[in-house]
Amino acid sequence: MKSELFDAIQYLEKEKGIDKDVLIDALEAALISAYKKNFKSKTNVRVELNEEKGTMQVLARKKIVDEVEDSQQEISIEEATKIDPNYEVGDIVEMEVTPKDFGRIAAQAAKQVVTQRVREAERGVIFNDFIDRVEDVMTGIIQRKDNRYIYVDLGKAEGRLPLNELMPNENYEVHERIKVILTKVESTNKGPHIYVSRTHPNLLKRLFEMEVPEIYDGVVEIKSVAREAGDRSKISVYAEDPEIDPVGSCVGQRGQRVQAIVNELNGEKIDIVEWSEDPVVYISNALSPAKVITVLVDEEEKATTVVVPDYQLSLAIGKKGQNARLAAKLTGWKIDIKSESDAIADGTIEENNLDLDDSYSDLDEIPE
Repeated sequence: MKSELFDAIQYLEKEKGIDKDVLIDALEAALISAYKKNFKSKTNVRVELNEEKGTMQVLARKKIVDEVEDSQQEISIEEATKIDPNYEVGDIVEMEVTPKDFGRIAAQAAKQVVTQRVREAERGVIFNDFIDRVEDVMTGIIQRKDNRYIYVDLGKAEGRLPLNELMPNENYEVHERIKVILTKVESTNKGPHIYVSRTHPNLLKRLFEMEVPEIYDGVVEIKSVAREAGDRSKISVYAEDPEIDPVGSCVGQRGQRVQAIVNELNGEKIDIVEWSEDPVVYISNALSPAKVITVLVDEEEKATTVVVPDYQLSLAIGKKGQNARLAAKLTGWKIDIKSESDAIADGTIEENNLDLDDSYSDLDEIPE
């Protein structure tokens, strides 16, 4: 039994990745319990496993006293000095009390406890593995559904995808492959709970890192992401090197890079804009595809008034305010959008300060 025990320890450490010391501690605790239960002992004992020698010992621990009141826990100084003359009152004496058939009894009694400890250790390994991968994109296979979660097989563990973290334009089926971002790992009595998402803004960010080498290499930096999952997103990018086009890098040749991400997100529209430290330029870019005449900035309130051509007003605001809302999330600025005629009427801008030819020079179409 001793040989098999140590072989099992080595196997579990190698195959399951469980620390050998954790297993030995679990075994020693289980064997102490087995000894006390099977031999009706109240004596304080410890079990010593020696892997090198392949031995297992049960050692009774008794405190040396002048006068013994509890023979299960104490030993007289007279008896102790017969074992070793150097013992003094207050010392602890250890004496081997290993029964002859202890191996068989211990194997039976310890099995359940050891199994539990091994399971706990495995859970710990899984928890530590996944806690280091929070915000990573993972590919899994849908296993099953209930009224709260879609359960995704992530290899070593099962991820929980809350139904409210599923994009509204998606309907995944069991056994289908799915890309998710790991958002949270919780340790529970029943093992780690791993939560994943399809709607988290960082999923979009990680997909760009995977698809665009310039982002992965740090040449192009993602500054901000604003997302309404399943419908539309905006992402701002920046390159310190003026020779590099950060937007073009993300779009890719013939739009292949961004299209791969759009396909992964089931047709979600993605606006890629260039970041700027100048809020006027940044907010103008963020409201793309709408064209902007001017941006008035209130630094103290971190608010802006954006004036757009009359015929661009609905485009700037977007369906149900989506374009303006995403631009505000992306930039972190409050954005109030006005048409050019309204801005002139309420005195926000002066008509004679506008050069209409310059204002519309970048527009695809000059309004009549």
